[in-house]
Amino acid sequence: MIEYYNYIKALHLIFVITWFAGLFYIPRLFIYHIEASEKPSPEKEILTKQLQLMAKRLWHIIAWPSAILAVLFAIWLLILQPSLLEQPWMHVKLAIVLLLIVYHLKTHWIFKQLQRDEINYTSNYMRIWNEGATLILFAIIFLVTLRSALNWIYGVIGIIVFAILLMLGISLYKKIQEKNPET
Repeated sequence: MIEYYNYIKALHLIFVITWFAGLFYIPRLFIYHIEASEKPSPEKEILTKQLQLMAKRLWHIIAWPSAILAVLFAIWLLILQPSLLEQPWMHVKLAIVLLLIVYHLKTHWIFKQLQRDEINYTSNYMRIWNEGATLILFAIIFLVTLRSALNWIYGVIGIIVFAILLMLGISLYKKIQEKNPET
């Protein structure tokens, strides 16, 4: 079975990419849904119905299947190469993947609320939430590329700086949007 390792790894990476695509796009749909709820009728109802359908298809056809397949192929890779579990960087990676799964489950909870037209978050909150997947992706890519638990410290510092820059970007975007609501 070891001769198939690279094929399994390729499939794992494909489903990780499609999983992240879903995680990047679904909060954007949440933002549109929240903002549509503030529109007058009938625009509100038309947009809400369409955004719920788009979110449902994205979540159930792309995000969930990709998450499940990415995890299954990852487990298969670890079964084929159990020595990976002896490496400290892999322990950190698995902890970050656990955080990714928690992020996914929380996103699912928000998805279910919005499918019921329960608006419990602001669009600005969802803009910040949207960056969670980005930070997790950066952490995983740097960790897997560097394969060093020690270099992880530098990575964490870089992620914190990146998060600060993202928050500043979101604040700037909000200020521009408030001045020019058509953008």
